[in-house]
Amino acid sequence: MTKLEELQAHLKALGPVAVAVSGGVDSMTLAWIAHRVNPRSQIYHALSPAVPAQATERVQKYAQLESWNLHLINAGEIDDPDYVANPVNRCYFCKTNLYDTVTGHTALTVVSGTNTDDLGDYRPGLSAAKEHQVRHPYVDTGIDKACLRDIARSLGLNDLSDLPAAPCLSSRVTTGIAIDARLLPVINKVEQALWAALANQLPLEGIRCRIRPDGVVIQLQSDAEVQMDTGYARDAVRTARAILQDNGFSDLSRSVSVEPYERGSAFLIETLQVDQ
Repeated sequence: MTKLEELQAHLKALGPVAVAVSGGVDSMTLAWIAHRVNPRSQIYHALSPAVPAQATERVQKYAQLESWNLHLINAGEIDDPDYVANPVNRCYFCKTNLYDTVTGHTALTVVSGTNTDDLGDYRPGLSAAKEHQVRHPYVDTGIDKACLRDIARSLGLNDLSDLPAAPCLSSRVTTGIAIDARLLPVINKVEQALWAALANQLPLEGIRCRIRPDGVVIQLQSDAEVQMDTGYARDAVRTARAILQDNGFSDLSRSVSVEPYERGSAFLIETLQVDQ
């Protein structure tokens, strides 16, 4: 039995499920398969300043094409002071709000796109999932990120299979700096503008617009020698400054720099003061 067949059998055994979909490859592929296995499954997507607009558009596009039973919800995390404070376990409060909302709408088993690679990271959101009895079909069937990308390709979901990792926009804000709902879409605008400007010039794998106590840092995931070329760095800084200024964040535009991409560099684990 292939991993895809094992996953399909597992989902069939679960019956119709409620899939929490962010818009990334993991949850989108799971939603596609879950709906094909059981069309009575429900798809839940949270509308939030922390969710990139293009992710929501992707979910809505697939929902229309595949006739998903899509529920667009407001999980309300932006109204939660524990989330807005941006502690090291911010994701716990995000997922708590999300799963509280989803389980308030449905009696179906809630499933997530968590894969086995995720288990090796510090992911406080998994504690919230456990508290809400959320199932993780990829974990249950031993599927990691590379495998699920292969599954997406085998299903012809090529626009999903090669999507870069895209954690929520709040992940760009350094731990301890309060989350500003007005700033999150602007962060997305900066990243999308830089993708459009640089993707055809550089072998880019990722772009992050990081908010730090001392200013804004643009991180480019590319060849180390190319990405720090003065011309590319200058263009990235100019673009970011213009967008920040045009959207009411002139104070942040005064200090913008460029550096190599570093995964999780806005996350300060040393500030951990909680048990989740």
